Amino acid sequence: MDDLARRYELFGRVEATGYRPLTEGIAADPALLKSLATLPPAKQQPNLLFAAVRYLGGPTTSYPEFSAFVRRSWPAVRATMMARSTQTNEAARCAALLPALGLLEGPLALIEVGASAGLCLFPDRYGYRYTRPDGAEHVVGPREGAFRCEVTGPAPLPDRVPGVVWRAGVDLNPLSVRDPDAVAWLKALVWPWQPERLANLERALAVARREPPRLVRGDLNDTVEELVAAAPEEATVVVFHTAVMPYLSEAERERFAATVRGLPCRWLANEGPARIPWARPPYPPPADRYVMALVMDDRPLAYAGPHGQSLSWFA
Repeated sequence: MDDLARRYELFGRVEATGYRPLTEGIAADPALLKSLATLPPAKQQPNLLFAAVRYLGGPTTSYPEFSAFVRRSWPAVRATMMARSTQTNEAARCAALLPALGLLEGPLALIEVGASAGLCLFPDRYGYRYTRPDGAEHVVGPREGAFRCEVTGPAPLPDRVPGVVWRAGVDLNPLSVRDPDAVAWLKALVWPWQPERLANLERALAVARREPPRLVRGDLNDTVEELVAAAPEEATVVVFHTAVMPYLSEAERERFAATVRGLPCRWLANEGPARIPWARPPYPPPADRYVMALVMDDRPLAYAGPHGQSLSWFA
């Protein structure tokens, strides 16, 4: 119970500050913590709880209203948390991936593991607006609706989007961009005080609906080798993932790393630094905010904001 309380308090203090009134309330609410403790550890995630409440039409502003809804609707909240997972398909993370993809010789064949609805499989269909601390801008692709990203360090910002000739993804529960219920769940995962993220999601869904990606249902460790073999021979194959490693055990992460290293592909990871201990960034991540480590073939490249909103490239 104490560990669960700390988990919620930390989430609101470091990762999702807009939810802090709720996380502090939960951390001090033994009855609600007791209910959450009946769930499997993987289903106790703060983000999963808040998305489930939003998906069911509940409030996420005032803690008294929130807690009253959860208590009143606990069977439905619990069932939603058990049936769903935090498949936050943050297409704006492509802003962090783009400079790394620009380092590779094209054309590219992209394989995303933990793809959700596959929205990150379209880095060549989005626009990007990078901003330096001095206010200088670097725009790639169309400016209207471009993903915004604040950049520090010598990031090799490309002049154009990469050429992608093939794309596929794998997920335990792939979501269809044409399924209204799946889309409703994706929207529930967007934090309510971040309208720009919701607008990004809407634009990415419109892109993906024009040409829905190939998504395979399965375990990434059992599927990645097959997908790499299916990619066109003339392309540079890139296996990539963002915020997937927390859902794997340590043994599964080690197995995946060993498998990908043995495949004829490049490997691009965008994960919490603690989840990829084999890659050691040159300096520790900031203590006051959550960042992800962008790593190419075991080489740390940068720290990235969890929603693609920032990129701190290493010297």
